[in-house]
Amino acid sequence: MAAKDARAAGPVVAVDTDDIAVPDRFGWWNDMVGHEVMPVSIRSPHADRFRGWVEAVGLSHSQVAAFDFSPMTARRSPAHIRRGNPEDYFLLLVRESAVRLEQARGVACLGPGDMALFSSWRPLTCDFLDNSGPVRLTLLRIPLALLPLAGGRADRLLAEPLPIKSGSGALLGPYLTSLPKAARTAGPVELARLGAIGVDLAASLLAARIGDQHSLPAETRRTALLAGISAFIDHHLTDPLLDPAAVAAHHHISVRTLHQLFQGEPESVAATIRRRRLERCHADLTEPRLRHRTIGETALRWGFRHPADFSRAFRRTYGVSPSEVRATVR
Repeated sequence: MAAKDARAAGPVVAVDTDDIAVPDRFGWWNDMVGHEVMPVSIRSPHADRFRGWVEAVGLSHSQVAAFDFSPMTARRSPAHIRRGNPEDYFLLLVRESAVRLEQARGVACLGPGDMALFSSWRPLTCDFLDNSGPVRLTLLRIPLALLPLAGGRADRLLAEPLPIKSGSGALLGPYLTSLPKAARTAGPVELARLGAIGVDLAASLLAARIGDQHSLPAETRRTALLAGISAFIDHHLTDPLLDPAAVAAHHHISVRTLHQLFQGEPESVAATIRRRRLERCHADLTEPRLRHRTIGETALRWGFRHPADFSRAFRRTYGVSPSEVRATVR
């Protein structure tokens, strides 16, 4: 994104209207959306006092952008399409406000946490219905050529609410909201991996919705499965029975298959579980508000059944004992 008030932190670029004269803000926002997303016509009852902010993460082939702005409406006509068609799909996640999305034959009325798909090559109507506060949403831009669903099959899902409580939908929402923060400290290799995860999760979500998961490339299915396993591990770190067998059973695969999945990863599944538990313990031990909790209680809280095993693993990882870390906290 290019703007006089742009601020960059690695691959993350943030722009807002605060440094622009108030009478010029709405026009600037309209130009920015037309250039960075796609040409549209926008109207707003707040045009004379408009405020907007966007934080975009540039990935290898896709983009994730978080928007906050005053309520408005957006229209994309055939004339807009002729003026500029980037041939992109957009996955929309509503973080706050109410949105009515209309495209092709679909109409989606969305609230916080809901997701829907739209494209750049069909006329579009988007109404932000709540005038009482700012609109907050996130867009995942996926080039048509990058989505592994041939023959325009994803077009069946335009402006249709997508499932968000299970499968890839349950993973994609947290991924989109947490990506800008993660991208600020990610290196090039990690950032490329994060970008691939987003596209693969979106492809998996759309393919499941149209009942066509088997047409996805094996690597896309693998990435989506690994993302699900990662989320499952995070959600169950406090369970002392969490181990590779439990992870495999939950995902209806054998332990051998699970280990094969992790062969291309930096660490094994057991090492992943142990590292994340140690990270949570380290964070708790350095938190002054948790000084009332003993080291043993902290270890048990994060799934370590034997305090002695925890202390040895902690020292191997951090080079100091848990008690030495606790002693530095004031």
